[in-house]
Amino acid sequence: MKTLYLECGMGAAGDMLTAALLELTENRQVFIEKMNGLGLPGVHVEAEPSVKCGITGTHMKVTVDGLEEESHDVHDHEHEHHDHEHEQHDHEHEHHDHEHEHHDHEHEHHDHEHEHHDHEHEHHDHDHEHHDHEHDHGHGHHHHASMSDIAALIDGLQVSDRVKSDARAVYGIIAEAESRVHGHPVSQIHFHEVGTLDAVADVVAVCLLMEQLHPDQVLVSPVHVGSGHVHCAHGILPVPAPATALILEGIPTYGGQIRGELCTPTGAALLKHFASGFGDRPLMTVSAIGYGMGKKDFEQANCLRAFFGESEGTREEIVRLECNLDDMTGEDIGFAMEALFRAGARDVYTQSIGMKKNRPGILLSVICMPEDADRLAGVIMKHTTTLGIRRLNLSRYVLERSMRTVSTPYGDIRIKQASGMGVQREKPEYEDVAALAQKHDLPLSAVRKSIPRD
Repeated sequence: MKTLYLECGMGAAGDMLTAALLELTENRQVFIEKMNGLGLPGVHVEAEPSVKCGITGTHMKVTVDGLEEESHDVHDHEHEHHDHEHEQHDHEHEHHDHEHEHHDHEHEHHDHEHEHHDHEHEHHDHDHEHHDHEHDHGHGHHHHASMSDIAALIDGLQVSDRVKSDARAVYGIIAEAESRVHGHPVSQIHFHEVGTLDAVADVVAVCLLMEQLHPDQVLVSPVHVGSGHVHCAHGILPVPAPATALILEGIPTYGGQIRGELCTPTGAALLKHFASGFGDRPLMTVSAIGYGMGKKDFEQANCLRAFFGESEGTREEIVRLECNLDDMTGEDIGFAMEALFRAGARDVYTQSIGMKKNRPGILLSVICMPEDADRLAGVIMKHTTTLGIRRLNLSRYVLERSMRTVSTPYGDIRIKQASGMGVQREKPEYEDVAALAQKHDLPLSAVRKSIPRD
């Protein structure tokens, strides 16, 4: 199976993902020329060699009318911008029409404030950093694009329908998160014009490279989000920024000692859209490795690493929910098990156990996907007498599975197939075999023997 594994130990941003994927390709200059020929207004893309902690990689420089977008991280104890902080492009996604309604008191200036532009928000004495919207640099203040504008821009590009669909979906994820954060419909979400062009270039570039690489699966490590605070149009926000945090729901993430925003809304949305699963790197034979570098420097190499190659089987994250029961009848437990299967549990099983006070009991276990765990815990509470449920986050190796249908003298039977990790198996679907055996008044073995062998 052709597998792409993304190692996000220093987070993820659109430019870092682009650079890491670009390093996996052979003719990089052709891709750069394609990007610069798309017709994005004022946008220019170039791949620059970059070295972080002695490691050589690529930094993608995306400029709009010659200027490059940056974010501004904030230290907990001093609101100063440092050169070594992580480069990000994405807080243009924090702007809405209603954010630019200004009242008279917002234009009041204090004696100790620094330089002011005509439409800036109120600044405090320690808050004299430039916000994202101040990086217009001649593009005009408060020019914004709606979600429909973004879709029209993407649809007008000379790229495949698949790339257009992927790019629109990524922006849809961002807009939905912003909608939830600010309590406004997606139709009212507006993006900052300059940052939008920069981010659209990143999104389209990643979508183009994914189309070119065409992996069978994209697996992603737990995502390092950073820590501290970051400037945006609203002021100083915690890391991860609210929209980023919403996008990363259901995705394994962690913080750390590194101060700065390591994962941006655009980076998070790209991961969410393309990832087949999250976890450790699977067993795979690697054919290429790409290093996508951020602009800023840390003690740890500021890069996103991409591994491309062949893997056998897949490792996926699962959850096991379990509880001890000693006051339910067998019928009631059976009813609860059926309810859990109907609710989407991957497996439900019981074991006999000894409990406190020498009571015999039943251990009820439920295997499910992480995104279903909370809902299934509610089903357990509803249909059992337990007062508490244990949750264990696990991973499991699984084979690739498929289904084919064969014809027999008695009727069609589905054949379940599994492959990977040096194994190939197939087995007739029991329900089909049993139905035909019952229909023709035959033993199961007779129906199985009628299945043609390849």
